[in-house]
Amino acid sequence: MWGNRERKRECVRNNKNICYSNNMLVGRIIKQQAVLTKQICRAYSAVGIPELTQDRLNVKRDDYATLKDGDITFFQSIVGSRYTLQEDLQAYNLDFYYTVRGNSKLVLKPGSTQEVSAILKYCNERKLAVCPQGGNTSVVGASVPVFDEIVLSLARLNKIINIDEMTGIATCEAGCILENLDNKARELDLIIPLDLGGRSSCHLGGNISTNAGGLRVVRYGNLHGNVLGLEVVLANGEVMDLMSDFKKDNTGYHLKHLFIGAEGTLGIVTKLSILCAPLPQAQHLAFIGLPSFNDVLKTFKSARSNLGEILSACEMIDAPTLQASLDHFEVSSPINGFPFYMLIETSGSNWQHDLAKINNFIEIGMEKGEIVDGTIASELGKMQEIWKLRELAAMSFGKDGYCFYYDLSLPLRKFYDIVDVVKDRVGSLATRVGGFGHLGDSNLHLNVSCPKYSPELYQKLEPFVYEYIHKLKGSVSAEHGIGFLKKNYLKFSKSPQAIQMMKDIKMQLDPKGILNPYKVLQ
Repeated sequence: MWGNRERKRECVRNNKNICYSNNMLVGRIIKQQAVLTKQICRAYSAVGIPELTQDRLNVKRDDYATLKDGDITFFQSIVGSRYTLQEDLQAYNLDFYYTVRGNSKLVLKPGSTQEVSAILKYCNERKLAVCPQGGNTSVVGASVPVFDEIVLSLARLNKIINIDEMTGIATCEAGCILENLDNKARELDLIIPLDLGGRSSCHLGGNISTNAGGLRVVRYGNLHGNVLGLEVVLANGEVMDLMSDFKKDNTGYHLKHLFIGAEGTLGIVTKLSILCAPLPQAQHLAFIGLPSFNDVLKTFKSARSNLGEILSACEMIDAPTLQASLDHFEVSSPINGFPFYMLIETSGSNWQHDLAKINNFIEIGMEKGEIVDGTIASELGKMQEIWKLRELAAMSFGKDGYCFYYDLSLPLRKFYDIVDVVKDRVGSLATRVGGFGHLGDSNLHLNVSCPKYSPELYQKLEPFVYEYIHKLKGSVSAEHGIGFLKKNYLKFSKSPQAIQMMKDIKMQLDPKGILNPYKVLQ
């Protein structure tokens, strides 16, 4: 904490490498090590196991076949009895937030692309519905069945095939956990250009199937740009080899993009190649307090101008969000008492150069009154403690009892307006209303918590939130996909012509509709 502007100015003028008070430490990192985060237990709402989705929402089952003993025998011949699961399937039937609950009676765990192919070929012939599942961290019900679909778990396809330290290209199977691949890449002075809160359990195949965004899109872009190639199994069992080791390959249609973000409805990703980024040699993280959202916008503009090529993350959290983390987890904030906070991270190759740039950026903001107070950390442990305040935000709201969670893209100038609008609309029905997210990507996470699920509060929120987004020409899903929970609201972000084309593509690739039914499209 800087205490006052004069003290901060003095440190910058003297070009000191260490400037600290009780709440601030700037230390030197020669090489960023892998962050061995412990897998955080799911923060389910306090309402217990939900009713089956098919009953709670009165969903009609499509005309799919039902499992017979002969089907089980066939699947056992492909993957073996050990990986043909028929008991204790609750974890495979429940989504991350205990919102969608299916009734699958069978989980298959293939160990190769060939086994996935054989399973899908058989299911297509029998018209047995299939729900592909990775780490099951989807928050829109994309990775769990709605009825009795066969769950096809990719957990055994977890091999890291190769990481080329010269080209920076990593090749792995779809069930590889994001954190595991990143840790291996770091051994070669590389990093995976994707980072998100579920890194210790999410699968690369699931990340690709949902076009996951995360914390550093502002620096590295999204997966459409970083994924070089895919191997995909279609509904009829055909294996599509779309693998590539090149950023440039203008040879016809780029078919890989059909499957990035398709949520397993067009094919099942079994292998991928992704371009890694160089491991940063120096990182700094600023956590700052701001007096208004207008100052947040000005500070973001300044960060892009003054930090330029070393800016790697730009996150915003509001006061209710920070308080939720402080209320429910054993964390502390280095600064308090502001309506808005920002986390601004830099990643570069020269520690002193980068520190001078972030100090200059802070100095400019303080002179203009846009930044009031804050802290800068460069030591790994300190940075992790600050990042926890942001990464625990979503689970913090769930700890209030129940949380209505919205992942939205909005025009930057209107980024926070919806939080105030929703606060006024729901009033005392909500325990807490807050917003946080990836300011650098115009991606807001709106959270509305209450003691337990409230139909009255739900009716206040939906479809109002999505209609509001539609009027601003925003997106009803910024990074989490459509899944089951948002399929009725796709029309607020896509034109009728675009939706019809999606349906045509689905019909071409999966005419019997066996792949992840009830998801994305109505």
